[in-house]
Amino acid sequence: MTKKRLTHIIGVLLISTLALTACGGSDAEPTPMMDPNLIQTQAVETFSAALTQTALAAPSNTPLPTLTPAPTFPVLPTNTVGAPLNTLATATSNATTASCYGMAFVSDVTIPDNTQMTPGQTFTKTWKVKNSGTCAWDAGFKFAFTGGNAMNGTAYTLPSAVAAGAVLDISITMTAPATAGKVQSNWRMSTAGGQFFGNEVYVIIVVGGATVTATNTSAPPTATPTSTSTPTATPTTQ
Repeated sequence: MTKKRLTHIIGVLLISTLALTACGGSDAEPTPMMDPNLIQTQAVETFSAALTQTALAAPSNTPLPTLTPAPTFPVLPTNTVGAPLNTLATATSNATTASCYGMAFVSDVTIPDNTQMTPGQTFTKTWKVKNSGTCAWDAGFKFAFTGGNAMNGTAYTLPSAVAAGAVLDISITMTAPATAGKVQSNWRMSTAGGQFFGNEVYVIIVVGGATVTATNTSAPPTATPTSTSTPTATPTTQ
């Protein structure tokens, strides 16, 4: 309600009061004049009550509740399409099986360390080794080159199984390089799938500076002519 309306109400009340006073008879008991200040006070109180009722009737702007984000749950792992469900079990099984293999070096059967060789010389290195694991070596396991200089040696494949605890000799044929110096070749046992295990063994040779000259031994030896002296007759005197 505005100030203009309040003024209007006060004016109406004053006019009504004056009208009632003028309409009274001479015999009637005079109506006492209302105090204008009291009328204004009543008008203000009426206006305040109207404002209060208007405020109560008007809808209040209630703040909306704050939305709490829903808890985030970890994404569950999904199985890859086509992948076997027992992949983890298989990997664990393979690791356990591989740990039961072992190979231990026993001794050098041939070509001890720092053996002197001539450039291009062919030799056979033999190691004595032991199956130090708890599982047998299967046929198809390979004794293969792992580092250094292979010196033309090739992997040796087990022709048959080797029981746990068994000792055997493994030989590799090699050729000394043409360059002089110390040469090392490292070898180790592996499964058929190429998983190495056990001790790594090696051979060390020292190549000299002389070059090997091939000698053809298939041709018959050439006869060396020898000079013979013819005896001279000594004349005799008579």
